[in-house]
Amino acid sequence: QVQFVESGGGLVQPGGSLRLSCAASGSIFSDYAMGWYRQAPGKQRELVAAISSIGSTIYTDSVKGRFTISRDNAKNTVYLQMNSLKLEDTAVYYCNRYASDFYSWGQGTQVTVSS
Repeated sequence: QVQFVESGGGLVQPGGSLRLSCAASGSIFSDYAMGWYRQAPGKQRELVAAISSIGSTIYTDSVKGRFTISRDNAKNTVYLQMNSLKLEDTAVYYCNRYASDFYSWGQGTQVTVSS
């Protein structure tokens, strides 16, 4: 059973930055691809970015050039550096494996972009 604990969210003004962290436990973290997902009020959860076990990355178009996903396998942690934040980035952010089936979701971390 894998558990995820997300942290680092908060309230930030447009144009600001945040760094999210996701600590994973309970399995062999380094063996699988990881993703950051977000869910805004009234919308479905969507993939934001993903990183393979060897560091290859993909991003949804709306965050390309602004967000950077990374991982530290020694710490079982995946990160999401978010720069130039926009109002539309407001959401609860979650991490999970990047696969067709997911492990149980954590509680997520709230990111609110507001002036």
